[in-house]
Amino acid sequence: MQPERLTYSNPKVQRLRRLLGRRSARSEEGVFVVEGPLLIAQAVAAGWEIEAQFVAPGAHAVASSGPVYELAPNVIERVASTEAPQPVVAVVRMRESMLPVDAAFVVVAHRLADPRNAGTIIRSAEAAGAQAVVFTPGSVDPFNPKVVRSTAGSLFRIPVVSAELDVLQAAGLRVLATSSHHGTAYTEADLTGRVAVVVGNEAHGVPDDAPVDGWLTIPHAGAAESLNVAMAATVLAFEVARQRRHR
Repeated sequence: MQPERLTYSNPKVQRLRRLLGRRSARSEEGVFVVEGPLLIAQAVAAGWEIEAQFVAPGAHAVASSGPVYELAPNVIERVASTEAPQPVVAVVRMRESMLPVDAAFVVVAHRLADPRNAGTIIRSAEAAGAQAVVFTPGSVDPFNPKVVRSTAGSLFRIPVVSAELDVLQAAGLRVLATSSHHGTAYTEADLTGRVAVVVGNEAHGVPDDAPVDGWLTIPHAGAAESLNVAMAATVLAFEVARQRRHR
């Protein structure tokens, strides 16, 4: 007998749609949505709890615990957050992440707004060897579907926490913020100690009165006012990594 396929009006499907679209729903339930077998497999490999998977007709779920629901034709297209949806999506339970007590290298996104920038910063931070990524309150939701996709799986392997800048100072980190118009050139600053590198909001940057211990800048040629924030974070993160390799 053919298993029942969930239609668009099914409560489980409507819940999936809410989780994809609403930060409040994700926060209240403590779960988020991962789209695509490759990302789901990375979540499983990193030990995240898969609550349930939803598969389009003809597709296959990723091996894991938790129930698997087959969707009726064209349902995934109406639910997914992309124009070319993945054939399988999963509801994944959030983890409570905390700043590691011995963290010596942290990347901070201060009131960041754009999901793709956020995802790229998480991905670059992992690649550069950071021990955590911090989003200050007022930033984009790190479990936003666009953020999850943009991390390319890094979200599952590096702690992503929420904290204010002064909390990082209290933890013994030297908090260095980036600016497009003042500060020490990033290649001339000593980044070998315990450091938190802060990049700011796309439109406003890091406020001049932010509770930081110093400022960094990335000198550049041409008429461009500044780098894209995710690119700036990547440049700085790999400079931290370079200095630590050669100290």
